[in-house]
Amino acid sequence: MTAKRWAALVCCNALGAAMFLSWLCLPAHGFWQPLDDGVFFTFQDMIASSEAFCYFVAFTNLRPFDAVAFLCMLAIFLYHFRKADAQGRRWMFAMGLCMIVAVVLAKQCDMLMHFERPSPTKFFIEQGVPALRVSELTGWPSKDFSGVSFPGDHGMMLLIFAMFMLRYFGKKTAAAAIAVALVFSLPRMMSGAHWMTDIVVGAGSIACVVLSWMLLTPLSDHIIAWFEKKLPLHYFQSKKASKT
Repeated sequence: MTAKRWAALVCCNALGAAMFLSWLCLPAHGFWQPLDDGVFFTFQDMIASSEAFCYFVAFTNLRPFDAVAFLCMLAIFLYHFRKADAQGRRWMFAMGLCMIVAVVLAKQCDMLMHFERPSPTKFFIEQGVPALRVSELTGWPSKDFSGVSFPGDHGMMLLIFAMFMLRYFGKKTAAAAIAVALVFSLPRMMSGAHWMTDIVVGAGSIACVVLSWMLLTPLSDHIIAWFEKKLPLHYFQSKKASKT
């Protein structure tokens, strides 16, 4: 590894630790809590003032809508997969498996944290503060309430995908992946199912640590190479190529 990579690795780990500890150790979550409250009540006001926005938030928080995020990520992946030859496709499949390894590692960090933080809707309702729930306003089974919201799993998975795209496919593909991550992380905050810090601090701090060790070191390359050796090349050849 180069000195630049080592410096980036240290910075990413320091950033992740600083975000998490500033949220955890400061009284009442310090400066993070006013930001959380501001984001939540801004969207509450928008839901209260616009029936169209209320239904939009409810729709984007239906469970089937999560599949749209997956399809967007799949489309980005397949764009490169279809242009690759057999070896390239095998490598990309191995990279996909490496992403799953990163997700598993991130989830282990999530489980070690084990914070039972209620979502903003649940928190404020229990405090006697009125909070609008789009599931009740629309009658749709939208996700707007949770007993355990920290960290944001949904945002974390999207962020892992975006960073892998940046590492292996460059800025243009990463920009599309980051746009997907932003667009599909927002609905949970808009509905009050997640605090802003569930995603920014929770998912962000875990991603900073896990992904820095995965992507700034040769670890991900080694994992991909190991998977490649286990995958027969003929599985990724076209029918015409395999006949010849």
